[in-house]
Amino acid sequence: MSDRHFPFWPKGHPRSMSIPATSLFYNAEVAAARYPDKPYLVFYDSTVSFAEFRDEAGRIAGFLQRECGVRKGDRVLLFMQNSPQYVIGYYGILRADAVVVPVNPMNLANELRHYVRDSGATVALVAQELYAQMKPLLAEGLKHIVVAAYSDCLKQPTDLKVPEFVAAPRQAIDDAGVTLWSAALAANHRPGPMTAGPDDLCVMPYTSGTTGHPKGCMHSHRTAMHTLVAGEYWFNMKPDTVRLAVLPFFHVTGMQGSMSGPLFTGATVVLLPRWDREAAAQLIQRYKIGAWTSIPTMVVDFLANPKLAEYDLSSIQRMSGGGAAMPEAVAQKLLDMGITYVEGYGLSETIAPSHINPPERAKKQCLGIPLYDVDSRVVGPDFQELPPGEAGEIVTRGPQVFLGYWNNPQATEAAFVEIDGKRFFRTGDIAQADADGYFFMVDRLKRMINASGYKVWPAEVEALLYGHPAIQEACVIGTKDAHRGESVKAIVVLKEAHRGKVSEQDIVDWARANMAAYKAPRIVAFADVLPKSATGKIMWRALQEKEPT
Repeated sequence: MSDRHFPFWPKGHPRSMSIPATSLFYNAEVAAARYPDKPYLVFYDSTVSFAEFRDEAGRIAGFLQRECGVRKGDRVLLFMQNSPQYVIGYYGILRADAVVVPVNPMNLANELRHYVRDSGATVALVAQELYAQMKPLLAEGLKHIVVAAYSDCLKQPTDLKVPEFVAAPRQAIDDAGVTLWSAALAANHRPGPMTAGPDDLCVMPYTSGTTGHPKGCMHSHRTAMHTLVAGEYWFNMKPDTVRLAVLPFFHVTGMQGSMSGPLFTGATVVLLPRWDREAAAQLIQRYKIGAWTSIPTMVVDFLANPKLAEYDLSSIQRMSGGGAAMPEAVAQKLLDMGITYVEGYGLSETIAPSHINPPERAKKQCLGIPLYDVDSRVVGPDFQELPPGEAGEIVTRGPQVFLGYWNNPQATEAAFVEIDGKRFFRTGDIAQADADGYFFMVDRLKRMINASGYKVWPAEVEALLYGHPAIQEACVIGTKDAHRGESVKAIVVLKEAHRGKVSEQDIVDWARANMAAYKAPRIVAFADVLPKSATGKIMWRALQEKEPT
């Protein structure tokens, strides 16, 4: 491990942590045995107890094995918003000894095609309102889709405002290869013995990059176990600390911090499928929520609620998150309410945090310090560790670092470097460390846009834009946005025949219809030519540098 000193390491915490040598599903078994009748999931005032959760996850696993032919190591797509069915589906896939492929529910059929083809998945668990996007893929590799209606989980009346897509009644679907979630549960199949162990694949979140196509990050039960346990230990979380889950579970921060971590501890999770500042305030007061993992844009909106003073928010003991630096003024506003917002840092490749601020000594707009058993360094071009205050690339090694990219040995090899005889993951993020060992982001080596905490990879957006019949060339860059931090901007050269016939707004509208909303360019500018290098590559950096900062 690097010999960097951490004078503000959390008091009473060892530097090393023992990771349970079990599958993640064992956490569901333990919680159900300890707290059978306690609510694990609360969804618009309807609850799922730990015992009910274990039972339903087992029945979904049995259906996947018996009716869908899912075998150990098979990848199964999970395409839903936060809901009881998402969590039951996630752990049902694990109970079937299979691998969860979590997919952003904002993705459209165009984008989903890659996940199906690349992962080799033949089965998907899909929410009713998203089924239309997945349906075309039944003819392209998928053999079975299980469709869930969120309203099946609304078991009792509520005075909370329930979104239409949640309240929508279950629809009958008679397409071949499709089974309703309710029918899958009613089949009451029991899974075979669980054989997956700590080193078997568990979950495969996809991350994009400079090549344009998302890559599957292979995580084992062991790598995933590290960050979900580490987060619970770091914050001294207790079984009776109720959590608010508003970050999407398809993303590793929400997945680990708001879903799997609380299950390990035996804590109740109050779910929101989409961000709603009014509902969040109501739920904090109603359920005396003690912990909430979020991103800065959510916190900004939450604090902007003119009715906020009407709610009792005194139960909140911890707020944490990442994705982007928390603005100074917002962090101060929380401090004035007696709440320290604790920032962290991680990637899909590290399945959530590799760094978190010490809760008792958090620094603002800071990535934090490396977690238990994590060796992170700021290195120069020669991969030698740099002294405090000098900017270089973050490289990291630890028990939570992924095994590699699915079916992509070249990308895997490029992502790692050997230093002092040890294998480090290259994050592509430029940071500097201070004398206390805290890491601060400076820039990104990789080309990436951070829009409201969502990572947008320009090459992927460009690849999708080239599907427009009028576009000859496209270059995607980030542009400053007061609310989102950054937004996506596309500079487009039209084909000769389409010039004067297609407007910038036409391209914006087409993009919204053909890619996830957070990726779609909000601004399109036409150009006669794009700057190119001597080898003919579009010089995106030259265009980026012209944007106001």
